[in-house]
Amino acid sequence: MSLIALESSKCVRLLSRESQCNKCEVICPTGAIVVGTNPLPSINFFSCVGCGACDAVCPNEALSLDDFKSEDFFFDFLKEEANLISCKKNVPCIAALSVEHIISLAVLKKEIILDIGHCESCTIAHTCKPQILKNHEEASYLLEAMQNAAQIKLENICHISEVKEGDRREFLRSINLSAIAKGKASFELEVKKATDELIAHTLQKTDIALLKLKRIPQRRKLFFTAIKRAQKPSVYHVVDASAVSFTSQKLMNEEACTVCQMCYRVCPTGALTSDVKNSKIDFDPFLCIKCHICHDVCEPNALTLSSSYNVKEFFEPQVQNLITFKVRKCDECNTIFSTNSADRLCYRCKIEEQEARELWAIPDNM
Repeated sequence: MSLIALESSKCVRLLSRESQCNKCEVICPTGAIVVGTNPLPSINFFSCVGCGACDAVCPNEALSLDDFKSEDFFFDFLKEEANLISCKKNVPCIAALSVEHIISLAVLKKEIILDIGHCESCTIAHTCKPQILKNHEEASYLLEAMQNAAQIKLENICHISEVKEGDRREFLRSINLSAIAKGKASFELEVKKATDELIAHTLQKTDIALLKLKRIPQRRKLFFTAIKRAQKPSVYHVVDASAVSFTSQKLMNEEACTVCQMCYRVCPTGALTSDVKNSKIDFDPFLCIKCHICHDVCEPNALTLSSSYNVKEFFEPQVQNLITFKVRKCDECNTIFSTNSADRLCYRCKIEEQEARELWAIPDNM
């Protein structure tokens, strides 16, 4: 059975205690993943069935299966003449593929078939099948908006793999050789699978340095590669942003923004950036993974999601300037600081001045 693994440094919950992300917990059909009071989710490896749905919905690919890599499947599938994707053939569950994977495969293969025939008798269909249907609907909607003729079909094929005796012997032989090679690591994995309790994940020293890295998920790279090979539409349609789960366009309320600069500091992909002077906030929609963490850390809710999304960003991505700040030198301490007001004091000196006024009972208007 597959074993799920968490790469802590990629989990957006670790980037801020304000993060509300719990997609892995919601999609897990067996309750094996629990997001509690700890920053990182806890996992019951005994309850995990290895469907891979949590990997597909994780915005930053923090979760992965030990024996199924979506990017490996992606390239292997493109090499095949067949276009069938089935849980009894080439994936642990169709829910293990994200919307980006499905669109990319459809664009490159022209037609793919999702075999949902086994869902009726599947014990994890109560969460996985709705996700498969949702992904199919979103992918088809965006392909239509892109004016792409690629087809994504849902069919009740109920594919059953045939294993010949020679193939079976070779398969069993490879398993034995693999087990011998893994040795201690394999034993430790089996112990994890047999432990029927939630195992909490904690921040390690090696994770701290990785937290600062701006990394683009593999599925976004695959999506970008596929879109580059697709014909550009004659008209760039604007679609309903609520129907797009993996990226967004953002709006900034300049009056509400307090110039805390936290939004682009916590962004895991670099979709939100600034310059060396911290004089602005720019946004690249194509790098956005809609993890929502920038909104979670914005206390005044100055940063909001746009209600629409322009498909043009798939084909001609452009960096957008959300807000520009004034860069000044503090009259008190000479520190360079950014502001969007007429303030002449940096934030630290403003706080110190306010505390002094309260201590000396000096009114604000004096």
